[in-house]
Amino acid sequence: MTERWLDQDAGPIVRPYTLTRGRTRAAGARFDLIAIVVAIRTPPQDLPPEHTQIMKACRLPVSVAEMAAETGMPIGVIRVLLGDLRESGLITVRLPVNDVALPQESVLRDVLAGLKAL
Repeated sequence: MTERWLDQDAGPIVRPYTLTRGRTRAAGARFDLIAIVVAIRTPPQDLPPEHTQIMKACRLPVSVAEMAAETGMPIGVIRVLLGDLRESGLITVRLPVNDVALPQESVLRDVLAGLKAL
C-alpha cells in the first residue's frame, strides 16, 4: 500500500526543494518577475509534471510572476525550473528593458513642454 502525504484542504504536499532537487538558483541568468517567457518547442513526453505544467502556462508569452500565480508554484521553484527548460531549448526568455534603453526624463519633459506649446 502506497501512502501519500495529504493535506485535506490542499491535496498532496510536495516540498519545494524536492521539485528543484535541492537547487535554489536557476542555471544561467536570473529570471526577473517581469521577464516574458514563451515556449518555442513542443515538450518531450518524458518531461516531469512540474516542467510540463510550466510549458502549458507559457504557450503564449507570460511573465514569470503570472506563471507563478497560474501554476501555484513558489517563485523560487518557477525560476529554477525555467532555468532547466531554457537549458533544454524549450523556452525563450525576454528580459525587461533596462533603464539605459528608456528615454531620459529630461527628453520626456521637453516633449511634453513642446506639446503644451502647440
